[in-house]
Amino acid sequence: MNDNGLSITMLGTGHATVTRYYNTCFILREQDRCFMVDAGGGNQILRILEEHDISLTQIHDLFITHAHSDHILGAVWIIRRIGQMMRGGKYDGELRIYACGEVMENLQTICGIVLMKKVTDLFGNRMRLVRLQDGDSHTILDRKVTFFDIRSTKLIQYGFQLAEENLLFCGDEPLNPAFYPKAEGTSYLLHEAFCLFSEREKFEPYEKHHSTVRDVCQTAEELQVKNLILMHTEDSHMQDRKRLYKEEGKVFFSGNLWVPDDGESIRILQ
Repeated sequence: MNDNGLSITMLGTGHATVTRYYNTCFILREQDRCFMVDAGGGNQILRILEEHDISLTQIHDLFITHAHSDHILGAVWIIRRIGQMMRGGKYDGELRIYACGEVMENLQTICGIVLMKKVTDLFGNRMRLVRLQDGDSHTILDRKVTFFDIRSTKLIQYGFQLAEENLLFCGDEPLNPAFYPKAEGTSYLLHEAFCLFSEREKFEPYEKHHSTVRDVCQTAEELQVKNLILMHTEDSHMQDRKRLYKEEGKVFFSGNLWVPDDGESIRILQ
């Protein structure tokens, strides 16, 4: 496999109510260009970006998967800060915000309540609102990114696929069987894993429509996934999560199993 210069930096790997991790969000990065996926639930995202040497001037594409607070609220802080930078002449070009109609309406409502009008006036101008429909494709980081409705049982939620890298991100719910053909043989699958299967009674993932490590690994093995990246987890095993999740997962999955920490980067190879 060849290094194509693309990497994933996990800004956060935790689920909605974690306190020791940050909520799941990440950056696809190529040199000084970044495609940001979600932003977590608070202004900590600004500190996290600084800690990982990611300038807001490098972010020109922001995708918000759905309207749950742990995915959308951090985006308000990104928009606020970039809006201030635009008005101060410190941000070149435009910010493109990708979301389905429901998420976009919620985002605009929240921003209209909590942000100054001089920032929200940038919507539709230098902040371009890209309303997604199921199956839409856009060029991001010079790559074709195809967005799709994951058919959530809760809110409308979108994932995406990078054809060139054979990478699939299916949001923070179990991969819908309708998309198994899309995922079969994929090089990289980013998937939630709420907890260990051995702790399912403690964390009750199924009641929240989430997966355990074992569940995800069994599905990935069935679909012959090459690299499986687990995220959106509980945080009670902060020191031992990587070891425990790999021990449970490798029993069922023979490919490369990644259990990244917050801030960890993974090179994407073709």
